Amino acid sequence: MRFLVDECSGPALALWLREHGHDVFSVYEQARGIDDDEIIEKAVNEDRILITNDKDFGEKIFREKRFHKGIILLRLKDERYDSKVKAIQRALIDYFDYLENSFVVITETRIRISGK
Repeated sequence: MRFLVDECSGPALALWLREHGHDVFSVYEQARGIDDDEIIEKAVNEDRILITNDKDFGEKIFREKRFHKGIILLRLKDERYDSKVKAIQRALIDYFDYLENSFVVITETRIRISGK
């Protein structure tokens, strides 16, 4: 699967995804400081699912009706690396077929999927 990992989600998550066979573009490593519109555009142009902790992307998708290839919004109370990996791992195992073109919100206890 192809992912774009937002700067706020960190390079360690990008590395973990790569180690598990995914094609990953890391904003932190490769394009630090680009704005949210550029991030969405890059994800769409490169057919990538965006992983972010930034809830502003929800507004861009639902209010501004921005096209996307999939957004995973991590809404975790514990934002350490292990928590992020556990959340993404759970989504990949349980909801792999639903991630593309969907808006997915992951908390410690729930995964909500909209738009597929």
